[in-house]
Order: sequence, then structure tokens, then C-alpha cells
Amino acid sequence: MSESHLSRRGLLTGASVAALGSAVALTTGGAAAAELRPAASGTMSKGRTRMRPQYHFSVPDNWKNDPQRPIWLDGEYHYYYLYNADYLEGGAGTSWRRATTRDHVSFRDQGVAIPKFSNGNGDCWSGSLVVDERGTAGYGEGAVVALVTQAPQGRQAQYLWYSTDGGRSFRPGGSAPVLPNPGVPDFRDPKVVWDDVRERWFMLNAEGQRLGFYASADLKSWREVGQFRRTDLGLLECPDLFRMTADDGTVHWVLGTSANGKGRGLPATYAYWTGSFDGASFTVDHDEPQWLDRGFDFYGAVTYEHHDASGAVDESLRHAIGWANFWDYPHNTPTLATDGYNGDDMIVRDVRLVRSGSGYALASQPTEALRDYAARTHRLGDVTVAGTRDLEVRALAYELSCEITWNTSAAPGNLGVEVCRAPGGGRHVAAGMFLPGPFTYVNRRPTINPTGGESQFTADPSSGRLRLRVLVDRTSVEVFVDDGQVVHSHRVFPLEGDDGIRLYSYDGTSVFRGLTVRELAVR
Repeated sequence: MSESHLSRRGLLTGASVAALGSAVALTTGGAAAAELRPAASGTMSKGRTRMRPQYHFSVPDNWKNDPQRPIWLDGEYHYYYLYNADYLEGGAGTSWRRATTRDHVSFRDQGVAIPKFSNGNGDCWSGSLVVDERGTAGYGEGAVVALVTQAPQGRQAQYLWYSTDGGRSFRPGGSAPVLPNPGVPDFRDPKVVWDDVRERWFMLNAEGQRLGFYASADLKSWREVGQFRRTDLGLLECPDLFRMTADDGTVHWVLGTSANGKGRGLPATYAYWTGSFDGASFTVDHDEPQWLDRGFDFYGAVTYEHHDASGAVDESLRHAIGWANFWDYPHNTPTLATDGYNGDDMIVRDVRLVRSGSGYALASQPTEALRDYAARTHRLGDVTVAGTRDLEVRALAYELSCEITWNTSAAPGNLGVEVCRAPGGGRHVAAGMFLPGPFTYVNRRPTINPTGGESQFTADPSSGRLRLRVLVDRTSVEVFVDDGQVVHSHRVFPLEGDDGIRLYSYDGTSVFRGLTVRELAVR
């Protein structure tokens, strides 16, 4: 990814964070490096919680960035992510920290699984894990194998680590890379899947403006078999590949990657294509990518399998989790001073493949179990608005859902909701539809945020209706539009008293039908 001011590689090696981290440590009372033992509860802070999210995943302390694709093992999901225990002290490098969950909402911290700088190859960057059920790598059936980017002497390559204790701890599978760098600057983020048709492992590797395709029988010896190249989406990172059954019963492949389309007026989140896969090449259905998120803060996202109660994989459903930040402004957060940490994720999503127009698209919704964490529910019914209407409900962490309808022959010009609204109204986040555009949008400019900005995506107002699910937490606003083919995710920093909600319908009347506010918290 092409980052301004601070490079990803600089951050991961600690070069960019040292001066800032030292200053923050003074601001927060000189927080010490985290201990490696598990925290008492996974999503909640061991210390202060002034601005910590109430129902989103957040790192217990210091720093997190890229999610790693969770794996299913022993009846629960194991989620690993890049973690720097020395961030506040200006220390370098990332390790892999682990958390476990059964419902994708409540996580339990399990401590560091792969420590940084524990061998001569440097710290651990992104990669992927697989459960080697057949024992192909030689570590036994059911061993957990991680392919991880490390960069000794600044040369990125892919290294193998393995676990024989259920993913709790890992050992290096030798000091040499299993996929050496051929001499290119960007060579990272290996994503490994089992190719059940050809009964071999398949790897996608991010290599600048291309994804390299490799195959292996044993996870150790890899040969190149193909590639996927794009020259119009910046640096490609964190690739993804999976097979899904669509809502009409047809089966398709999906290729995804974190990409930067800002130069073309596109997002810098998770781009994807539907198509076909033959074990060596991916053929797209349409040349232009689709995007799992249209907002500014859903980077390094990963998708992972859904397992039913018996443990079987359901290919009609996947889950997705993305880092609630972006490399243009990774350190711009008040949580460094208020809570001594920097690192949240957006909500885990349930993702389905749906027929859409002449092709197929991924549709996202907040994961189903989130409804189980409603501490209080306000059912407000149908609310008619001409101009503005302030709700009596005030909250800092909640889901607002409704269907907005209007008369298409006398349509309003602009409609939606203001959340994170200050008592005086000057600070807020606006989410809705601008009908003359026409587009849906989330505007975070009026509140405290990393860099300002408004995300937009084309909409069709001719139906006279718009469904919204708006997730608000202490440091984020996520807006799911209609069936979730369009989502806007944003990092925001409202003040503690900015808990108001306003409905608006300008230049016409709208009805907010089935308006419901669920206050949410994970305890």
C-alpha cells in the first residue's frame, strides 16, 4: 500500500513510531510493555476504558494492526492479529497475538502466540494459518501451520511456523524461507488455502501490483503456477481467495485484496472480483473490482469460513473482519492518551454471495449474534419527519435500524440520521442519501476524526425507500445500506457527551419506519 508520511514497513520495523510512541508514553503516564499472559477478558481493557469500544474488538494494550484469517479449532474460532507490546515506549516490531471466540462478538484474549524477534529473521508480519489435517508438512495430523512474512535485512520472504498445541504457541520450521524473495521490494502477506480438487495447497502472495500464485504438496516447497495483475489499484496487500455458494444455489470463486483506488476515486479497502479458478489462474467475471466497504477505515480485512453446530463448513456464509484504521493516519487517535492503546476492528460481518444485476456481489450484515448483546431496546415505531426531529434516546454504543420511505413524486432532497451528536449540534456524523446526487453517504467532517472526509456511493432513489443499519461505538460509525452490498465504515472520535441522535428529511417528508435503537455492550 502506498502510504503518505508513514510507511507500513517503517511502522512494522519501529522506525516511524519511536518518537511518537515516546511522547505518548509521557502523556499516558509511561505505560509499560504488555505482559504476554492472557488478559482476564478479551475485548475489554485491563485498565482504562474511557474511549474503548463497548462491543467492537480492541487490543488489550499498546498496538494492533492487520487481522489474520481466523481458523476453526476445538469448537471455537482462533483469531490472530499483529501486535506490538512496546508501541507506547517506541519499541519496534510486531508479534502474533491470539484471541478466541464462539460467536464473533465476544473475544477472549489468549496472549502472544508467535513472539517477535524470537529468531534471526526479525519480527512477524502478516500471513495466514491452516489446520494441516493430513499432516502434509510433517508435524502431525491436525498441526497448525502458519506461513508468515519476515524480513531479515529488509528482504521480505515467507517463513513457516508450526504449532502442535492447538495454536497456543509456535516454533519456526527452520531458518530458511519456504518462499524466498526473487529480488523485489514487496513480497508479503501469504494467504494459503487447500485446493480440494487438485489435493494440494495453494498460496496467494502480494508482490507489488501483482498477486503471485504458488502450489505445494507439503507447505514447504512451493512452485509458481500463475499470477493476477492490476496496475490501477496501487500496491496490493493481504490477498484472499475462497469458494462460495450464492443465494441462487450456484457456486463461484471470489478473489479479494486490500487495494488503494484513491487515484481513481475509488475506496482503499477490500477490493474483490467474482470469477472462476482452475488451480493456477483466476478469470474475472467483470474487470472492475467491487468493494466490501466504501468507507475510509476497513483495511487489511480477512474473510473466514463459517462452521455450523457440528463443525461442518457452510459455503453459503462467510465472516469478515477489518482493521478500523488506515495507513494515511495510523497514530491519529485520542485513545493513546485516554486508554493507553491504539487498535480496534470494525464489527465482524456475516457475508453472503447474492445475485446482483448481471453478476454476483458480496452482501454484508453485522454478525447475527450481535443482537444477543442488546442491553436495552427502544422501539420507536414509525416516525414522520419534515425537517429535523431529535430523539429522546441518547447513547454512545448502539445499533439504529429503520426503513426510510418517501413519496417519489414529492421526494425530499436529503434524508438520514445524525449520530454522535453534540448537545449543541455542531459535532455529529451524518449518514443518509442525497437524492439529487443520487448517492448514499457518511460524512464525518463535523466530528473529531483522523482526516475529515465523506464517503459516497451511487444510489437509486426511484424505489422511494432506503434501509439503514447504523452501528455506533466509541470510536466508529458503520452504515449498512439495504442488503449490505454497500457499507460505509469510519473511524471517529466524538466527545463523551456527544450521544444525541437526530433524524432529518430536508425539502420534503420522509417516514422512518420500524425505527429501533438497541444499546449494545459486551461485558
